[in-house]
Amino acid sequence: MDPFDAGAGGILRQPKAVWATAGASVVAFMGIGLVDPILPSIAKGLDASAGQVSLLFTSYFLITALAMLVTGFVSSRIGGRKTLLLGLAFVVVFAGLAGTSDTVGQLVGYRAGWGLGNALFVSTALAVIVGAAAGGSAAAILLYESALGLGMACGPLLGALLGDASWRYPFFGTAFLMAIGFLCITVFLKEQPKPARKTSLLDPIRALGHGGLASAAVSAFFYNYTFFTVLAFTPFVLNMTPYKSGAVFFAWGVLLAVFSVLVAPRMQRRFGSLKVLGGSLVLLAADVLVLGYGNHTAAIVCTILSGAFIGVNNTVYTELALGVSDAPRPVASAGYNFVRWFAAAAAPYFAPKIEEWTDVHVPFVVAAVTALLGAVVVVVRRRALTHEAEELEPQHASEDSVTVFAN
Repeated sequence: MDPFDAGAGGILRQPKAVWATAGASVVAFMGIGLVDPILPSIAKGLDASAGQVSLLFTSYFLITALAMLVTGFVSSRIGGRKTLLLGLAFVVVFAGLAGTSDTVGQLVGYRAGWGLGNALFVSTALAVIVGAAAGGSAAAILLYESALGLGMACGPLLGALLGDASWRYPFFGTAFLMAIGFLCITVFLKEQPKPARKTSLLDPIRALGHGGLASAAVSAFFYNYTFFTVLAFTPFVLNMTPYKSGAVFFAWGVLLAVFSVLVAPRMQRRFGSLKVLGGSLVLLAADVLVLGYGNHTAAIVCTILSGAFIGVNNTVYTELALGVSDAPRPVASAGYNFVRWFAAAAAPYFAPKIEEWTDVHVPFVVAAVTALLGAVVVVVRRRALTHEAEELEPQHASEDSVTVFAN
């Protein structure tokens, strides 16, 4: 069945509950890149250094990593609808408070609370959409993928449009949009059955005892350091107006979405998952080196181009993480993300520090090295990862991609 079919069960014929959750998901994913184009403006407005402002990412993703141990525990006990509403409430409160910050310390703290809310929401949204969808999961998953891609692409754009007037407005705008999402889910989404088995806080840690899952997580840890060096440190290197920076990262987000959803699966079918991942990591390493040492135009081009490699990597890592072990997918995803999100917290902190200790080029050298280390882990541990790479059914790829990225 064509998921775009306008008939019953098609992507355009979903219940209001699905559309309400998908719409809130767009805004949730927008929050990841929202601050990108306004980082220099925040630094100027709060009289803060690049390193201090980059902590907006560090606090956000550090809490997100720790929350991976909590989200399954919470949702398996109070249900999907209440977990979504709890996450949205956190985002509304802390995004709104972020806009009132007078110091960078306050802003970093509020961003941490925002990260907890976002983790609770996005880790639950896919399961809720699939459970509430009409006509099976295919159309629902495609709708969620579209929400993910749209959010990642439009986050920087919204940040630029609102942030051009004041760096505070993107935070107020996010709080307002998430409040609308809260009301829509309250009205349109009914509570779904709770899982038969409750998830414990230690289940994701136990899942990492599997060698293949641990290998995927370690490789993704190195890769994520590269990913978030680009996302959190590059805006200071580009040193552009919010509008121009927003346009660059909008193009970056579009490439990420297209290559994640459309290109990566075709490349995997033709070349195999491990070859695609290894090659993409090597190309990403080369890309960030040129970004760091090239002129301003080269830096812009390489920033946008990195979205293609990041999109491919996200998809392949997802399949490796969720297919390599016999742990339930939500548990495997939580364990995998618990490891890799720590790199997302580390990169925004260390990149400006490395610049202070050396010069502006070295953070990108480090990012290139970590991408190569991710490729080395894939090569050295290929036997542990081969089972998944060969046997993962193609129809699972799309579902797993959004599950692991959300988690």
